[in-house]
Amino acid sequence: MSGGEAPILYKLQHSAVPAMVGALGRLSSRSSRTRGLAAVPGGSHVSIPAEMRRSIQISARCFPEPSMTSSLRITSLYPALAALLLLPVFVAPSGAQLLPTHLDGLSPREIGPANMSGRLVDIAVVEMDTRVYYLASATGGVWKTTDNGLRFSPVFKDEAVHSVGDVVVHQQDTSVVWVGTGERANRQSSSWGDGVYKSTDGGDTWTNMGLEESHHIGRIVMHPDDSDVVYVAAMGHLWGPNPDRGLYRTRDGGESWERILFVDPMTGAVDVAMDPSNPDIMYAAMYQRQRRPWGFHGGGPGSGLYKSTDGGDTWARLTNAGLDNGLATGDIGRIGITIYRSDPSIVYISLEQGERFNASTAYEQRLAGIYRSEDRGESWTYQSDWNPRPMYASQPMVDPNDDQRIYMLNSYSYSDDGGVTFTVPRDHRTHGDDRFVWVNPDDSNHVIKLDDGGLGISYDRGDHFLYHTALPLAQYYRVSVDMAHPYNVYGGLQDNGSWRGPSQTYRAEGILNEDWNKWGGGDGFLSLVDTTDNRILYSESQYLGLIRWDLETGASRNIRPNQPEGFIGARRNWTTWPDLDDPYMELGNAMPPGNWDGPFVISPHDSNTLYAGLNELFKSTDRGDTWTSLGDLTSGTDRRSLVIMDQVADSFVLSLDDGIPYWPTMTAIAESEHQPGVLLIGTDDGLVQISTNDGQSWTDVTSAIPGAPELMWVNQVHMSKSVDGRMYVAANNYRNDDYENYLWVTDDSGRSWRSIVGDLPPEQAVRVVREDPRNPEVLWLGTEMRAFWSWNGGRNWLPLDGNMPTVAVNDLVVHPRDNDLVLATHGRGIWIFDQLNALQEMTPEIAMSDAHLFSLEPAEQIRYRSEKAHTGNMIFEGDNPPAGAIIDFWAGDDGRVAQINVLSSGRIQVASMEIETRRGMNRAIWDLRHAREGTSGGGGGGFGFGGGGRGPFVIPGEYTIRLTIGDVVSEQTVEIREDPRHDFDPTMRAEWTETLLGVWGTVGAAQSLSREVRDMADRLDADLDVNDALEDRLRDMERTTGELSSRLNRLYGSIQGWVGPLAADQEAQRLFLTDKLEELSDRWAELQGDVPG
Repeated sequence: MSGGEAPILYKLQHSAVPAMVGALGRLSSRSSRTRGLAAVPGGSHVSIPAEMRRSIQISARCFPEPSMTSSLRITSLYPALAALLLLPVFVAPSGAQLLPTHLDGLSPREIGPANMSGRLVDIAVVEMDTRVYYLASATGGVWKTTDNGLRFSPVFKDEAVHSVGDVVVHQQDTSVVWVGTGERANRQSSSWGDGVYKSTDGGDTWTNMGLEESHHIGRIVMHPDDSDVVYVAAMGHLWGPNPDRGLYRTRDGGESWERILFVDPMTGAVDVAMDPSNPDIMYAAMYQRQRRPWGFHGGGPGSGLYKSTDGGDTWARLTNAGLDNGLATGDIGRIGITIYRSDPSIVYISLEQGERFNASTAYEQRLAGIYRSEDRGESWTYQSDWNPRPMYASQPMVDPNDDQRIYMLNSYSYSDDGGVTFTVPRDHRTHGDDRFVWVNPDDSNHVIKLDDGGLGISYDRGDHFLYHTALPLAQYYRVSVDMAHPYNVYGGLQDNGSWRGPSQTYRAEGILNEDWNKWGGGDGFLSLVDTTDNRILYSESQYLGLIRWDLETGASRNIRPNQPEGFIGARRNWTTWPDLDDPYMELGNAMPPGNWDGPFVISPHDSNTLYAGLNELFKSTDRGDTWTSLGDLTSGTDRRSLVIMDQVADSFVLSLDDGIPYWPTMTAIAESEHQPGVLLIGTDDGLVQISTNDGQSWTDVTSAIPGAPELMWVNQVHMSKSVDGRMYVAANNYRNDDYENYLWVTDDSGRSWRSIVGDLPPEQAVRVVREDPRNPEVLWLGTEMRAFWSWNGGRNWLPLDGNMPTVAVNDLVVHPRDNDLVLATHGRGIWIFDQLNALQEMTPEIAMSDAHLFSLEPAEQIRYRSEKAHTGNMIFEGDNPPAGAIIDFWAGDDGRVAQINVLSSGRIQVASMEIETRRGMNRAIWDLRHAREGTSGGGGGGFGFGGGGRGPFVIPGEYTIRLTIGDVVSEQTVEIREDPRHDFDPTMRAEWTETLLGVWGTVGAAQSLSREVRDMADRLDADLDVNDALEDRLRDMERTTGELSSRLNRLYGSIQGWVGPLAADQEAQRLFLTDKLEELSDRWAELQGDVPG
């Protein structure tokens, strides 16, 4: 909108009945994804109590009655009426209801890694105290520091979405913070948001203020004198047209919105800047772009630069051929804006325009790059063509104190001559793909750089950086595990290579960055280990860049299937234009097309056999040294015939197909564990095919899949380990602007399929499904927003939230030996649910019971040792598994007392505890040690920590866990194993334990004696009639018993440190101190007789 066009006004008013309408929760269209918020009439949101959130967000699931658990979607009624109609969804037979909160007792642990961090896209610094700032992560929420980056805490982690495009803090009222969700990059892997959020308490709590369908927010600016006046550059849907885009303004803190600048449903606002000396003068960048599965168009006639002089009421287009102001015209792509703070008449922009034929800065016949204005945009001077990969992060930043120093993104660089020439510093030692730069307005040497590797802080104007290695923002695509002990976790990360790290260490500090090793570069994807020896690793970079590694020697070989005339170095020269006569292009085009996240598998029947998918499926029987093609399994569609933004591509389309050099390609492969050569594959053009003869022939079963959308993206296929002929297809269609859930299963080898979306909340975008290896009715699901669990084959689903943030779960795997669920998140690293027994064994009968104790996995007596000193606080420590036996049980009510007893094989009690129950799953940890009778530890956090310090480890063997809640008694056995690093003689181990138990008993007796003496001395100390001689005897006894207790404790600790017969000095101390305790006990008895009363 320009000139005098009337603004469109969107009124969003709070409801007087939020509690009633809040029952809609996740069940109402886009706002249904808002986590921690409830929808109200008109589309705004109000905060609701935390304890109500999940019950409201996701409807209660009733075990026996699927008809009562279906998620309803009613959009044509008034929200209040819809809420009333939906309320019966939550009604369930008494005792049979299963809610998301009932799983809160089963929380996963975060193991990192953090040494490579992840993509950060924006920063908001409190200028009056630059120690305080907020970081916006592409897919990991918002983080806050109050100590200049020494420590960070996630402050935007429980909302409906995880992707953030912008964060801004008001500089006068710093408690007001706004977050725009949905990153502003236009990647093939970019996630989306649900509008804008506001905090009025410095990020402690958030309220969704609307604009839910904007999906991606390019920039938010606030009026410097009025925090209620806010401008939002809404980019709109990335994967299709929609009207909810453009520049929006609120004058009442988000209660209502005006759309003050709009072009068309394919053009949104990507940037907005306000003159710091006159907030009525504003500049806005409009951006026409669209991505589809087969390509990307990054510009068009809708893009342009606009200016307003009346606070946004009216706008004039500056990229207008009739103005002759020095700016490029015609089809334009992305524009970034920066205003020189010390003299706002100076404005810089980056502008995309001209022919593009690769991913860097190679353009012809163009006027793209950096422009400078010295008269507030009335005229412009073309400075240079520097504008690396504009669709990603085209953004100049001018130093607030030096108009000649310009920082430029996407590739980190700076200019000291106003953008005429740029320098790429070679020693900054941070990630080179950058998203944002902030310069301290009071000290230009203080620079903060955000990139795909996280956060860098510089104090020499951006030449050298302190790199922050404690932000766990790793963006995983895939995950796998090996069979080492403890097992290792493998996976590939967005632009940060492929990594291996332990699921557990024997270090008290947990899992540290130094425990992770990099195996492969580029954008990492799937890594698989030959588990026959855990030595051969296959790692993969983009477009199936497959490498075989020897993990012991580090030797590697590139084994990507290829053709002799293929040329790896030209892989970025798009296959879109095979008819061009450039010989370099021809070599590039000769390389077989591969998907960004190309699939491969190791055959479960022969570890030397691999299957790998490009557009063709390839098979190798010698670990990738040679390959045989099994045919092109895509549709072979020529993407040049497909339309994006009403246009068939030609070679002058801006940012043409950036990120998608190849299409169509294969995306998923699986081989049956029951029959060799039974293969299931999926493609990015929506095909699902099956072969029963090792690829000699194929059956296309796509048409048999009910409701499968055309050109859906088959994200993953999976074959059942338990049921022959059972197969799964996990697909999504958001790349066609369809955000619904797509998930199917067949039990007859693909002849017929049925949906198992069940009551999954809408618009989750399914990523991966795995059938549980122990219980084929249990399914594990990863989606764009969280992980889910089904206990009945997909009829019903519950979120696996626990303490997890909202985050995309791109892949997951159940460890076949340790029975852990390992989650690969795209934004928060690796998370592990230890011991899945409770979720594997859950039944409707258990849900209706008062109490039930689930089976236990074997537990090991790990002797953790602290190995670090003086690390400081800028350190990430991943969590080890709980130190002991994990005891999971179901409780039918809150507030009951659960008694847990541990019995030896002779039914002798060795430990016990009491905890207060919550309705649902409960977890307690036994530390595998003896506990004194009558003592217990904290509820749920472990026990066996009675007076006198921790008791000794029990002798390895089988023990019984007994749970008592009211009249219900339930028992399970658990195997206790020795620390796997040790191989002790069982007889010697038992004798050592008995000796240690004796010393521990002596410690307890000494402590008890010391307390008695001290209590008596304190009591008599206030008695003036007690003679001094008696008081002196008491104080001497107090000192002596205290010292004896201390020495026995030290002896006990020294004996625990070495399993075996006592050293001579230890034995001598044991005898002496034991005799001394007996002597002191006798003296105490005598002394008590002299005390009056």
